[in-house]
Amino acid sequence: MRAPDSPRRVLVINVARIGDTLLATPALRALAKAWPQAEITYLAHPKRYEVARHLPFLAATGPITKHRARWRGWIPGRRWDLALVYHFDRPLVAYALRVAQRVVAFRQGDAALDARLWRAIEAPAFQSLHAARIPLLLVQTLGIAPDGLRLAYVVTPAEKASARRFLGAIARPGEAPLVGLQIAGFHATSYRDWPLGHFAALCSRIAARWPKARFLLFGGEAERDRTAELAQRIGPRAANIAGRLRLRESAALMGELDLYIGVDTGPTHIMSALDAPMVALYHCHSSSQAIGPLERPRCYVVDHPRPAPCGPEVPMDELGVEAVWAKVVEALQ
Repeated sequence: MRAPDSPRRVLVINVARIGDTLLATPALRALAKAWPQAEITYLAHPKRYEVARHLPFLAATGPITKHRARWRGWIPGRRWDLALVYHFDRPLVAYALRVAQRVVAFRQGDAALDARLWRAIEAPAFQSLHAARIPLLLVQTLGIAPDGLRLAYVVTPAEKASARRFLGAIARPGEAPLVGLQIAGFHATSYRDWPLGHFAALCSRIAARWPKARFLLFGGEAERDRTAELAQRIGPRAANIAGRLRLRESAALMGELDLYIGVDTGPTHIMSALDAPMVALYHCHSSSQAIGPLERPRCYVVDHPRPAPCGPEVPMDELGVEAVWAKVVEALQ
């Protein structure tokens, strides 16, 4: 079966964390380029869909969960010509089948459900393909070529202005470079977190090399204790903003940095769609070759010294300060 020539309405469902929500943006961009007349709707996790807001190739964004999906789409009348569903949640696939004429998804392991799909794609083996290329598999089965592999995120002019006002209130004129730190990620992947002592030692080196450096400590509520401890170690040149701002407010601030340093987590994926220099740290269980930024200028990755893939039990403290420091100097020069 061939792809529809000119779908008017396309639905993409991707309920995931921040990183996977953004990793689908190259696929969305490819759809929009192939079908510029189509209205593309992107439904994602209620706490994550906002990272796709304001993308110029989307007509709408909105929230959905597998629980809410069970109750949606029962009113007669299909509303989309085509739907693409990522991941492996039967309620989301079933919802798409109710509201779209054709549905493309990865095989769900349910023969009856898979038989109802217009196209069912085999999911690639773990880390056999870069994470940004996996969402493109569903697009490519429609005969659509990728339109670049860089992730997409848009900071609005109002968000940018608000970020600059915020920085003006917490930093004195002449303080530079402005360095943002994302020291921890999602609790289920805490093996990716770099030790607090390593971050403190790195900041000490930065402050010695650049005496007017200023540090912004990003994070959510879960990281507030750790960021507070690091802020105390750094001293008055550090501002701990963990848990104080909404996601898009933090992203706007990240766009104003002179340098971002972060572990492999959602904000680092957001940063890969922005333009300021970044240094990203990767565990060997999910190395930069598997999930790092693609086609991103001024990105300096630091991989764990052990060869990938390794087990998550391998300690991240084996990645020493010296290796990260070398990338920081390169980025700031």
